[in-house]
Amino acid sequence: MKVLLSPTQLQDGIQQMADQISQHYQGRAITVVGILTGSLMLLADLIRMLDQPIRISLVEASSYHGTTTRGELTINPDLLSDIKGRDILLIDDIFDTGYTLQKVIRMIEDLQPNSVRSAVLLLKEGRQEVELRPDFVGFQIPDQFVVGYGLDYQDLFRNLPYVATLEPEDLSGEAE
Repeated sequence: MKVLLSPTQLQDGIQQMADQISQHYQGRAITVVGILTGSLMLLADLIRMLDQPIRISLVEASSYHGTTTRGELTINPDLLSDIKGRDILLIDDIFDTGYTLQKVIRMIEDLQPNSVRSAVLLLKEGRQEVELRPDFVGFQIPDQFVVGYGLDYQDLFRNLPYVATLEPEDLSGEAE
């Protein structure tokens, strides 16, 4: 693995994003909705840096299912609290093609929130296939498969305190 973003870089970037979010909402209460499972690290760190009343909710969305290529997107809103009339900040780990964020935003908009904004830790350059762009972005990264800080490969590496690119030998064979 090759470290792309160190723990210090991550915390600095998340603090900058938190400052932008706080300025945008100007102290208004928000409901932060994390997209499971990749957003958990970002969600935990980001909410501690925000300076307004916060509710937390979760939604499960997945399209990779243990591979490095996108499959069919499934969304499970069972963990989502009542968001009608609330200002929603949707949190995701990475904005790649954009299909996941776009579909989750549409599902949330159907629940009649007051507003929906999005924040992502990483925006992968050159991969977008939708018109949508996140409102808040921590980092732009090159088009490489990354793990760590919530991002996984075959459900491993989410716990790394940094973001790293996997080398070809990291992708070969089954993870042990």
